[in-house]
Amino acid sequence: MTWSAADRGALMSVAYRLLGSVSEAEDAVQEAFTRWYALPDGRRAEVASPTGWLVTTVSRICLDVLGSARARRERYVGEWLPEPVPASTRWTSQAVSDSAADPADRVSLDESISMALLVVLESMTPAERVSFILHDVFAYTFAEIGDIVGRSPQACRKLASSARRRVRERADDHVPSEEHTRIVTAFKSAWESGDLAALVELLDPDATAVTDGGGLVSAALEPIEGAERIARFFLDVRQRQSGLTVQTATVNEQPGLVVRDGAGQILAVVSIGVANGLIERIWAMRNPTKLTTW
Repeated sequence: MTWSAADRGALMSVAYRLLGSVSEAEDAVQEAFTRWYALPDGRRAEVASPTGWLVTTVSRICLDVLGSARARRERYVGEWLPEPVPASTRWTSQAVSDSAADPADRVSLDESISMALLVVLESMTPAERVSFILHDVFAYTFAEIGDIVGRSPQACRKLASSARRRVRERADDHVPSEEHTRIVTAFKSAWESGDLAALVELLDPDATAVTDGGGLVSAALEPIEGAERIARFFLDVRQRQSGLTVQTATVNEQPGLVVRDGAGQILAVVSIGVANGLIERIWAMRNPTKLTTW
């Protein structure tokens, strides 16, 4: 059987949402294909849905990766953030399962890739994350998910419900794209002009900014809290980096910013969470190993 780019895209679509890392997702997808071709010809011929088999396999691989990732991320230097992806990263928009799911429990593909949601997913157990993504995003039944995570359908339903509750408590409210774009553009203008008062006005008083340098480049090792502290941090970055340019861009399907140095090299990709007309959260990716897709 010959696999198409759409088939690989469907697997990447699942794996990235499960792992929050493009490189780890690529490894998981490659391992799934390796296991497929390692099957005896007769065994492959017995598989009714090869794509379904691959999704199940890549989900199990991701479950194992998530289990070991927690320990690795505890050793990470500074704050760990999911890897941002550009608008051009279009693996697939097609569903990978025909199973039914309650529309009230569905999360769109665009919403499921937002930085706000990916950050919340990091707080979940591996089984919660897999249950939530496969059910609420890709419409897998809890019986199918149970076969993947090794639990009963009832247990998987509870896992997804727990995960959904976390998402509702911590993820950003839905903001119209026009408003999000307007606020991000205003933040860009204020940052470029060095206008401290304008920056503070755009930020929620209790806003939080997180930077991820991975110990490879300079970054705040702990979250920065408070509108004025965040504004001064960004203005300090601008003053220290000559020739800095800021461009608006689509980051994880939402308006964000790409920051470059005077030579045009990317210094950071910035995701911005907006709620109630103000910026509540900023996630700035500085780790160069997580910017390879840009």
